[in-house]
Amino acid sequence: MLEIIGDRAAASRPRFRSSAARAALPAGLILVLAILFPTGSLAAPARIDGRVTDPLGRPVEGARVSIAGGAAVTTGADGRFALEDGSGGAVVLFIEAVGFLRVERQARAGVAIVVTLSPAFAESLTVTGTRSPARLSETASSIAVLSRVDLESSAAPVVDQALRQVPGFTLFRRSDSRVANPTTQGMSLRGVGGSGASRAAVLDDGIPLNDPFGGWVSWGRVPRSEVERVEVLRGGASDLYGGSALAGATQFVRREPSAPGLRAELSAGSLGTRTVSAAGDYAAGPWSATAAGDFLDTEGYVVVAPEIRGPIDRPVTARFGSADATVAHAAAGQPRLFLLGSFLEESRENGTPLQVNDTRIRQLAAGADWPDAGSGSVWVRAYALWETYHQTSSAISADRASERLTGRQTVPSGAAGASAQWSRVLGQQRLLAGVEGLEVRGSSDEALFAPTATTFSNAGGHQRTGAVFLEDAVSLGARWTATAGARFDYWKNDEATRTTGPAGSSGAVQDLADRSEKLVSPRGSLLYRAGTGVTLSASGYRSFRGPTLNELYRSFRAGNTVTAANEALRAERLTGWEVGALESPGSGRWLLRQTFFWMETGNPITNVTISSTPSLITRQRQNLGRNRSRGVELDAEASLGGSVTVSAGYLFADSTVLSAATVSLEGLRIPQVPRHQGSLAVRSRAGPLTLSLQARAASAQFEDDQNSLNLAGFLVADARAGAELTRALQIFVACENIFDKRVEVGRTPALNLGPPRMARAGLTLRVPG
Repeated sequence: MLEIIGDRAAASRPRFRSSAARAALPAGLILVLAILFPTGSLAAPARIDGRVTDPLGRPVEGARVSIAGGAAVTTGADGRFALEDGSGGAVVLFIEAVGFLRVERQARAGVAIVVTLSPAFAESLTVTGTRSPARLSETASSIAVLSRVDLESSAAPVVDQALRQVPGFTLFRRSDSRVANPTTQGMSLRGVGGSGASRAAVLDDGIPLNDPFGGWVSWGRVPRSEVERVEVLRGGASDLYGGSALAGATQFVRREPSAPGLRAELSAGSLGTRTVSAAGDYAAGPWSATAAGDFLDTEGYVVVAPEIRGPIDRPVTARFGSADATVAHAAAGQPRLFLLGSFLEESRENGTPLQVNDTRIRQLAAGADWPDAGSGSVWVRAYALWETYHQTSSAISADRASERLTGRQTVPSGAAGASAQWSRVLGQQRLLAGVEGLEVRGSSDEALFAPTATTFSNAGGHQRTGAVFLEDAVSLGARWTATAGARFDYWKNDEATRTTGPAGSSGAVQDLADRSEKLVSPRGSLLYRAGTGVTLSASGYRSFRGPTLNELYRSFRAGNTVTAANEALRAERLTGWEVGALESPGSGRWLLRQTFFWMETGNPITNVTISSTPSLITRQRQNLGRNRSRGVELDAEASLGGSVTVSAGYLFADSTVLSAATVSLEGLRIPQVPRHQGSLAVRSRAGPLTLSLQARAASAQFEDDQNSLNLAGFLVADARAGAELTRALQIFVACENIFDKRVEVGRTPALNLGPPRMARAGLTLRVPG
């Protein structure tokens, strides 16, 4: 058991225990200023110089530039390249990059050129749908890809807010990670229902980011400056990713360092918000190293609606810092080996003087990749994580004039996991096989303060999972591909206890029953290439999610709503099917995807209302019965000329309760799921100027299982504009919720609102070595 340090119920703002995060900002500024204006180099007379950009004029890093039958190079972080040419005459260059159409361009030594690549949306590579590189048009899964340009164009400085461009992506509530309690940041897709625990797997280059104790996601763990793209797979994915992937999977794909360089973004703005995101690369021979970090501090805003605020209400503030360092070795003909160390520290004030929380996470990870191991490719990952979460809770008077401390909770946990996979192409078949294992220990240690007495409650246990999976994709002629796969998981809880008693006593110890389940998650799909740029697909699958230690043993309080744990919970099981069409012409200038899906979830873990009074709502996590989510998903992207890109998405989700032990809940809508969600993003460039506009909308939804607490629909718009000052330096301004719309994000039962208009300004730096 970890010791609680001091009385964290005081009104003082929680602070980081280490100085690393506090030093990150000045150290980053010194480094930025020291190399702010790099000097250029003159092109050698027998050299072809150039720059590769996307339609917005942003540099394309990692593009391959080659001379027919001659030399080849890769563009750096600034998109520039230099090729030696001894002919002295005109040559033809071939330029290729992931996600863009191949370009042929004539060039001559001594004359610099700029090459603008057009997106080939359907040709974009994805690794999430098949656990190995595949073209978007060659997978039957519905996958949305947010590129680095998409993420950098977002007005928000947090990645979970940028991911809301994908319709169907939701957290437990509408609040993002700057405001929401960390334990409510579980991701959900396609209307299967919000939960503090994520119903979708979230991965960092194959390493799980889902909290092993609670299933939620700390979205700041991957520095934004390190993200190359984010892939969102929608639909059951337990056949490949196990119990976290009930409704899908999201994967952060990191940049591959190719040369020394620095990337940084600094900003400041309204609500006392300050951000820094920076990453530096070193590469020499087969060795490479990257150090990256994020820092965000905001004084926040009062989330309680103005008409019911009282003297007790304060702004919700947040401060977090994260950093990681990677060392890798990759020589020709040898596997790529890497070691990654990371940490995150986060602290918050949750809207009243007595409500605070903080989180500390440390992780070590290692991996190896053999792209060609003779008999196929091999991929291995191993990791260990240590975490401590702390929070306080209070009871607030009806007039919001006073509060009373009700609890102080510390949650220490740890986890260790490993996975390995093998894949090989044999003629017309692509085989994939793998194993995974995870071990988690954790407890909830809580002091409970009543007006007449102080008691304590400690509960926790040990959870183990092991899995094997196999998939076979077979090409049936030039037009058809059939895929079949299955995964077997064994999940067990043991060594679980609960100890309760008066403060200062040893308490009464209760041994809780061991629990285990065996689960099989099959999947089958069929893909048909109907013609140039047209692909049709159909899939059927089963997936699952086992209850987390948090759901089994940890109770919590949000405002005047108390939710009790339940050690008897069983795994959720989802059965679903979908049919879709992907259209992208040979020009690569637009893409349209339509998907119809039908998913039913058995034993969904739901916060069921037990009692409700004006001063207290009591709920318990229960296996509800059976839910259904069915609907239509639309994605569209288009490049309009050479400087404007448009993307749009829409989701209709009919999500209802089919059966429940409490008959009155049958036929009601699933909490936290709107029927309609949509998004629109426009990006354009004119010379050194860039502009991006985003809009998001959602219809009304319910906060609770009884459909008595309504959250109104909303439409908000964001914008970001930038200008290049030098080749390396850009300035920008960004504004969220431009029209200052009122957005209802939760009821606890007090109505909570989303952020008002928020503006910030900053600079970005790209310095290649």
